Amino acid sequence: MKYILVLFFLSINTVLISQENWSYLIGDDLSNWEIKQGRADFQLLDGTIVGTSQLKSSSTYLGTKKFYKDFILEFEVNVSSGLNSGVQFRSLQSNDSRKYVYGYQLELEANNPERKRFWTGGIYDQSRRSIFLYPLSVNPIARTAFVPDEWNFIRIEAIGNTVRTWVNGIQCSNLIDDTSTDGFIALQVHSIGKESLEGKQVKWKNIRITTEELDKKRYPVEDYSPEINNVDNYLTEKQKENGWKFIFDGNTSNGWVGAKTDSFPTKGWVIKNGLLTVLQADGAESANGGDIVTTDKYENFELELDFKITKGANSGIKYFVDLDLNKGEGSAIGLEYQILDNKFHSDASKKFRVMELEGEKWNIKKEDVKKNRGVASLYDLIEAKKLNWKDVSPGAWHRAKIVSNNGNVEHWLDNEKVLEYNRFSQVFRALVEYSKYSKWENFAQQKSGHILLQDHGDEVSFKNIKIREYKDEK
Repeated sequence: MKYILVLFFLSINTVLISQENWSYLIGDDLSNWEIKQGRADFQLLDGTIVGTSQLKSSSTYLGTKKFYKDFILEFEVNVSSGLNSGVQFRSLQSNDSRKYVYGYQLELEANNPERKRFWTGGIYDQSRRSIFLYPLSVNPIARTAFVPDEWNFIRIEAIGNTVRTWVNGIQCSNLIDDTSTDGFIALQVHSIGKESLEGKQVKWKNIRITTEELDKKRYPVEDYSPEINNVDNYLTEKQKENGWKFIFDGNTSNGWVGAKTDSFPTKGWVIKNGLLTVLQADGAESANGGDIVTTDKYENFELELDFKITKGANSGIKYFVDLDLNKGEGSAIGLEYQILDNKFHSDASKKFRVMELEGEKWNIKKEDVKKNRGVASLYDLIEAKKLNWKDVSPGAWHRAKIVSNNGNVEHWLDNEKVLEYNRFSQVFRALVEYSKYSKWENFAQQKSGHILLQDHGDEVSFKNIKIREYKDEK
């Protein structure tokens, strides 16, 4: 009985603490807010901030004059069907003439037929990296939490380098990122391009924030909301528990050697400031420093790394590499996650002749683009399908992930799965027969292999190269 009473009083105390020290951001007027960008209209009506979409206006932001660092923010929001909106936090405004808003954004989208994502509660990096830092493709349970044209309860916890969000009690995001430490909060009315969307509204009410005793007010983390870590050369406690380890330590070549030598290349590769960079040469395959491979072999694993290309660059991540094949010129043989500038490299748009036998003569039936050589594709075998990601941009960091478990393989780009296959299947073997790999007997059928980073004569940088091995079936 005493134990039950202690638990009761502790729970009551937790509730009381969670309700203390909150400040409401909607007052009698909007004097503590200001328009940061755009021309859409915001009004205060009976305690509710109403934003109305306007044709030919850029995205408009009504932002707090005050900056916030660590906080928990709660509010209710109602978004008209078809609109896209958001709430900025830890955000800033550029110093140039454009005065554009950039920083973290909680995504709010209401059944936009052009998107079909249902990613409300995800985290987008507005006008900075311009990618989803936390897409809800990794958390499908959260995709049904938001209801358009009705009031929804939203919670954002931004504490230290962790950002977590909830929509109607469902956890949506679980992000580790240290790009922004503080900034304003802003309500967004997104730009629109259709007259049918003009005049539609986004409404906010009961906006409140707390900056005190945050650890006591945090919600528990749900298992269905996986952690995404964007902090360089850092493993979270959760990642350590799950067996992740770095296979590039950021400072040395330990664990890596040349694919066709017993040591790390003396030229063509540079290790500096936590980055592993293959240098630009003449675009030739493995003709400068040469490919590098892990000294260890891997069978069932999840590999993750960040890469940055230069304009027109070509490179790749190979796995299940067999160093006994192709000891001559060119790259070592293995399955390849293609790294490519789709816009400026010919491999993404090169046309190949499709031939047809007519009698005793082969004629050109058509010319077609071989799409399985684009970024994130299984090179020369399977095309990476575009979902919500854009082509990788030169100078920007992007995330590659390869998952291999008992023959089942997945390629991911920027936290979205873009292809999957089974390397032991009949379908895979048929694909190999009509590829450049057909001359290698039992291609990619070995139990384990090395991981390789390719020197293709173009400058590409890598960082945060980490792996976890599956000792048993998932």
